Amino acid sequence: MLSAARLLTRRLPSAKAVASQQTRAMGSAESFHINTPDNTPETYFDFTEENYVRVNKILSKYPVNYKQSGIIPLLDLAQRQHGGWLPVAAMDKVAAIVEAAPSRVYEVASFYTMFNRTKVGKYFIQLCGTTPCMICGSEDIKKTIEKNLGIKNGQTTKDGLFTLLEVECLGACANAPMVQLNDDYYECLTPKTTVELLDACKAGNPPAMGKWGSLPMNGQVSCEGPLGKTSLWEAPVPAEVDVERFKGGEVNPADVKAHMSY
Repeated sequence: MLSAARLLTRRLPSAKAVASQQTRAMGSAESFHINTPDNTPETYFDFTEENYVRVNKILSKYPVNYKQSGIIPLLDLAQRQHGGWLPVAAMDKVAAIVEAAPSRVYEVASFYTMFNRTKVGKYFIQLCGTTPCMICGSEDIKKTIEKNLGIKNGQTTKDGLFTLLEVECLGACANAPMVQLNDDYYECLTPKTTVELLDACKAGNPPAMGKWGSLPMNGQVSCEGPLGKTSLWEAPVPAEVDVERFKGGEVNPADVKAHMSY
């Protein structure tokens, strides 16, 4: 009979094989961890002193017996500190902070595509390839990026500057085709404006976001049409929140369920 270790070795692909795959986000990313020289459970990771202030601020938003509610924002903080990707040691640190089993953190990090468990470039380009963007020319944008950078979908440039990944809908269908570049949306792209965007990034000066948090590259404002803004003239007023609701620091799950009519 084969040993368990040999069976596991036969079942899992090598790190090289995984890295060579051209994946499309939303379900196709590998759900398991493979050690690499810069990503093992023994690799050192800890939050900076400045980020520990943020850690405490994040945890203060939740009752003391619900620390695990902070897993997602803490993983996001760790990823930003670590250059845009999450080593397994960072996940272990988050697990220790929220007092959860590491597997609980791994399942969150492997479920949400916002978390990168392998290294990505300084500029992580997520190209929407879903129907509205595809109809409006996302394939041309993809070819332009691949030709300009000399990489294919799922690959990173040799200088570590760019990673390209085709993903599912990013929710900017009105301004298709578009890409998400790190946190920012660049929309209404053409092959010409795509090259301009890449050149600006290479120069270390990506275009600033527009007034409404994205940047249509054709000069329009947000998703306004040729007549300009026609609705939503006033900002909505948020509902009032009782700041004393968790004053005692403890929450009884049964009371929460009863309050929400479960």
